[in-house]
Amino acid sequence: MQQELKDKLDTAEKWLIEHPDMDTLTKLGLLLVGAWVANFVVKKILLRGLLRILTYTPAGKDRQAIERNIVARLANVVPALVIAFGISSVPNLVEEITIVVTNVCYAFIVITIARAISGTLTIVNMLYERQPDAHERPIKGYIQVTKIVIYAVATILMIAVLIDKSPVILLSGLGAMAAVLMLVFQDTLLSLVASVQITSNDIIRVGDWVEMPNLNADGDVIDIALHQVKVQNWDKTITFIPTRRFISDPFKNWRGMQESGGRRIKRSVLLDQQSLHFLTEDELSSLKRFRLLRDYLKTKQQEIDDWNQQLKDEGKEPVNTRRITNIGTFRAYVLQYLKNHPNVHQEMTLMVRQLNPTADGLPLEVYCFTNTTAWTEYEGIQSDIFDHLLSILPEFGLRVFQHPSGIDMREMTRNFNESNKKSSS
Repeated sequence: MQQELKDKLDTAEKWLIEHPDMDTLTKLGLLLVGAWVANFVVKKILLRGLLRILTYTPAGKDRQAIERNIVARLANVVPALVIAFGISSVPNLVEEITIVVTNVCYAFIVITIARAISGTLTIVNMLYERQPDAHERPIKGYIQVTKIVIYAVATILMIAVLIDKSPVILLSGLGAMAAVLMLVFQDTLLSLVASVQITSNDIIRVGDWVEMPNLNADGDVIDIALHQVKVQNWDKTITFIPTRRFISDPFKNWRGMQESGGRRIKRSVLLDQQSLHFLTEDELSSLKRFRLLRDYLKTKQQEIDDWNQQLKDEGKEPVNTRRITNIGTFRAYVLQYLKNHPNVHQEMTLMVRQLNPTADGLPLEVYCFTNTTAWTEYEGIQSDIFDHLLSILPEFGLRVFQHPSGIDMREMTRNFNESNKKSSS
């Protein structure tokens, strides 16, 4: 039986020698089958077994890491190696074809390894971003630069393999192309420098509220990459800002406000200057009802009385004396109101001041900080404060300045007509 099988093989070998084309096709087919078998064994048996073992490790339980298929990409190297080493054993092939196939296989191996390394770096960045303080020192820009370098090296190696030349020869020619490369990759280089400065100086982080009016960006930073920073505006639109613009252009980072625990209120009430006057005795008696004003009125009245007593006979004329004003009393009331407000930060700057008079009235500015930085809560606190101040103004004999509206003009016209009728009658 063995002798019969041996005779058949000898006969087949002699036949193939007599027919070189069939010999080449047969051994080429066997090579392809061998590459397919190697691919099947590696991916269907070894790879599945390896993935099953990895499921017992933390990395194997990470679904996102498995979906990167890094091991599967590396497995593609095996059939390429089988073809690269086996193609030279196929008889009667033109030498140029053998060299081309071998070089293509080696180039495929290079790009496969480069892609696997790139996928590994992506997983490294993904795992790093899960750290609690990862947003303070993002490494995504550095990862992207590393990927660019890897693919640049892979490209040089692939070209060197395909043209069957040493990579050193290609690298020596890059010196003459440096100016061109600088021009082509200038955005990448500028973005790289900006990323380094942003990270080292802690200029922005993921989660920071930034405002860049030049680019209509006002919202939270949701991603920092090599070339772009992604900002989600408050209207839920997305603005992509070149990374280098955070170095060259002015912008506002609200992180300091968020970390301080207080957000500033700086807003004015415009008072009608014609409503300012000295308080009468009746008005003083009425204002003494205010709990927040009792100490102020008592202290202020004592201070004024002491001053006026020094005037002696001249103090008999009211124009020479000091008197309490309604605006000063209101300013003292607002200050005490803020000091007793549960949502106003008492450890930060707190004051009520007059600004320069304008054609639109006398601005009385409230300058304080809330004890929360949440936007909706902040707006609610600010509105509550000014709701109260605007409503209590008449108690002090003050009015808010407001330009005449259509209703005011009609009322003035009606009063004028009625006045004319009375005078004519």
